[in-house]
Amino acid sequence: MSVIGIDAISFYVPRIYLSIKELSKNRDLEYEKLSKGLGLEKMSIPDADEDPSSFAANALIDLFIKNKINPSEIGRIYMGTESALDSSKPSATYATDLVEQYLEKDFGKRCLKNCDITDMTFACIGGVDALQNSVDWISSNTGKKAIVVCSDLSKYSLNSTGEYTQGAGAVAMYITANPSIIAFEETIGISMEHVGDFFKPRRILKNDDLEGTNTVQKITNSEKGMVELFYEEPVFDGQYSNDCYSKRIKESMAHFQLQKKTNLLENWDKLVFHLPYAFQGRRMMSDIWLEWMKENNQFKLVEEEIGPYNHEDVKSWKKAASKSSLYKKFVTEKIADGEVASGEIGNMYTASIFMSLISHLFLCFQNQEELIGKNFGFISYGSGSKSKTFEGIIQSDWKNKIKDLDMIAALENRTFIDFETYEKLHNSLLSSPIENNNNFTLESISKEPNKEGFRYYS
Repeated sequence: MSVIGIDAISFYVPRIYLSIKELSKNRDLEYEKLSKGLGLEKMSIPDADEDPSSFAANALIDLFIKNKINPSEIGRIYMGTESALDSSKPSATYATDLVEQYLEKDFGKRCLKNCDITDMTFACIGGVDALQNSVDWISSNTGKKAIVVCSDLSKYSLNSTGEYTQGAGAVAMYITANPSIIAFEETIGISMEHVGDFFKPRRILKNDDLEGTNTVQKITNSEKGMVELFYEEPVFDGQYSNDCYSKRIKESMAHFQLQKKTNLLENWDKLVFHLPYAFQGRRMMSDIWLEWMKENNQFKLVEEEIGPYNHEDVKSWKKAASKSSLYKKFVTEKIADGEVASGEIGNMYTASIFMSLISHLFLCFQNQEELIGKNFGFISYGSGSKSKTFEGIIQSDWKNKIKDLDMIAALENRTFIDFETYEKLHNSLLSSPIENNNNFTLESISKEPNKEGFRYYS
């Protein structure tokens, strides 16, 4: 049986950003705590004419063009997103329509007409679900090829505790047998529990909620007694969500090891995380690392550095362990490269874990670190909640597919926006874009009868 994985990968991030220093200054936050403590430097902010479907289309076109992919060879394009633009019509359809228009001159009209398209949603893990679903599909359909695109907008209420983790962008991946970049192993560890750590509900508005002469009937021009509202900003409990993240990843990793019975401390050369903020992975892994050190008879090395295990003040002892030279070495060797993009972009939701993969690969390429045959452990999480643990082996042609990604250049060549502009964009008070570029952008949202809410792009 042939191996299946990622043969090519591309990404897109908005062309404008707000610096964490600028946010900190205007929100009276401690910049050092966000920068040194959480690894945050910048937040990618969508321009006035951008949305998750335009992000996805730009990542997809980059993937098609740079890798000379023939659309007739693609059997499916599955999109992981938690920023759907419609409760019925998949956001992927808007994105693929733009791709078809762009490729029409070379491949004819509706060049993706025989391609299966859909969205997959489970908070930040929807992209991993789309990936694994596509890998399974290829394994059952010899010769088939797929694309997985993950696209999201992470947007929190102004002045909320999630505001400084915001981000946006998309990652697109070409999934094939005998891939050039990474081949995934079959074992998947899973943990799931129904919780309310983070969600985007439909909120009910009734006449009792309105002031003055406003009524639901006036607003909706109907006889409705209530109306459902959707907000981009989630309902969330940050501390509880961190706790759920920690519990789920521990359970999914335990399930993985139960099946594979492998030594993860030795076998995983790099760790790839879903990163709500850049340092989330290293902060969540310290307890697991201590367990691994015990299993490998290396716990005494930690005690030699920071002192014997303190049963009376476990919390302080573990904090000291997380600051030890041993743990810092572990982070530097296995985690740190995957954090760099996150610190410059912010939370990309479904795309976050795959942007972490790109960050690892690009920086290893730049630093001339050889990766062929290296084992990457993937630790994913989606609120609500679910975690999946899996692994992949880096393939022999990875450098050729990574060398032209220009991750650092793309992140450096963005336009800084000031705080006032950021708040206006956040509240949808700017109609004209900050940056004029040649990317796919949102042109209008229809108000016409029978088309109300339909999106048009250019």
